[in-house]
Amino acid sequence: MQDKLFNSYTAPIPPFRYDVEIVPVNQNGESFLYFHDQLGYASPNFAVPTSAQTIFSLLDGNRSVVDIMAFSTNGITKEQVLEYIRFLDENALLDSAYFKSHSESVEAEYEASNVHISNTAGSSYPEDAGELKFFLDEAFNKLETTEAVAEAKALYSPHIDLRVGLSSYVKAFSSIRNLKPKRVVILATSHYSGMFPEVYEDLPFIISVKNYQMANGEIKADREGIKKLQKRVEQNGEPKDYGITFQDRTHRIEHSIELHLLYLNHLWDHDFQIIPILVGGLDELFYKKDGFQGKQVQKFSALLNNLFGDDDDTFFLISGDLAHIGKKFGDPQPASEMRENIKAFDERFLKAGANSNSSQMLELMSEEYDPYRICGYPPLFTFLKTFPNLKGEILSYDIWDEQERESAVSFGSILFGH
Repeated sequence: MQDKLFNSYTAPIPPFRYDVEIVPVNQNGESFLYFHDQLGYASPNFAVPTSAQTIFSLLDGNRSVVDIMAFSTNGITKEQVLEYIRFLDENALLDSAYFKSHSESVEAEYEASNVHISNTAGSSYPEDAGELKFFLDEAFNKLETTEAVAEAKALYSPHIDLRVGLSSYVKAFSSIRNLKPKRVVILATSHYSGMFPEVYEDLPFIISVKNYQMANGEIKADREGIKKLQKRVEQNGEPKDYGITFQDRTHRIEHSIELHLLYLNHLWDHDFQIIPILVGGLDELFYKKDGFQGKQVQKFSALLNNLFGDDDDTFFLISGDLAHIGKKFGDPQPASEMRENIKAFDERFLKAGANSNSSQMLELMSEEYDPYRICGYPPLFTFLKTFPNLKGEILSYDIWDEQERESAVSFGSILFGH
């Protein structure tokens, strides 16, 4: 693909990708610009000296190398400028022909693979299996735990960074440490499917058939269970009627499933398989609960219930956080000024969940069209529609206060059917 790299002195230079965040960092007394690409296309841990900001300011999508030369006063040649532009392009930072080809290649390679390689290992927890075991052992030995139950049908738990949500994770997952299901159906927030509208429009339920390779061991996908689900859909309609797709590219960069699997691998020593399902936005329900998306949710939840509802060997995990507030998330005021309102809203949300009251949850979320960005709403609402009469118990609630960014994220957990 090297021949696709930008290579012109007179053509407009492609601008920086809009979805890449440039973050100033200091290391060993030197200043750098670090590029954070949430989609994972750019070279990892890529940074350049802060002095590069001068040329970055000129890359507006209109100027050429020749145009940039007019701003140069320090003897830089046009060949050097072009070489630097190609360097940025090669690292997938420009919205260019090379980037389009590179990104499609990354997605095609992932979709063709049978294994999902963890993208969270080494970030908020150790990637070495021994170090991770020690880390989690310490957490469950030192933090407050919940009494283990003999049976349960589901657990709703956060997927927030382990470094700030560890106590909530321990309270949640310690409750199920003695369970031995053979199958785990995972309903988890999809944070990134909205970035692929051409793939996921009108398809909120994204199913993967990949095994998940985690730092503490591989967990196999329940391919037989997924085939059973797929066959039932084909017998009764089309995948779109159920909002289902098996094009799983958004799983590649998602963390919401991975963080739950760490705990299952750590606590359970029996064989089990997973059906990993990401749930995209269900915002249409705020405006028309019985519309096209409402019918998809109804069909999909009925399908899950029919296939796995009465199966004692199937357990459900629901992965979602609660409110995302403050300036980091677009609110005009800091999170500290919203804290009491958030607590009241979260309490109503968790109570609706524990009471398995999907109508009450939707009514709450629709009041101001999800004003606090509750990312756990789509997967938990789907679960409540799947099991309309299953009661739960709230196990934990907490708020991560990111004071330096005047923002906060709340999170909690519910144990169902014990």
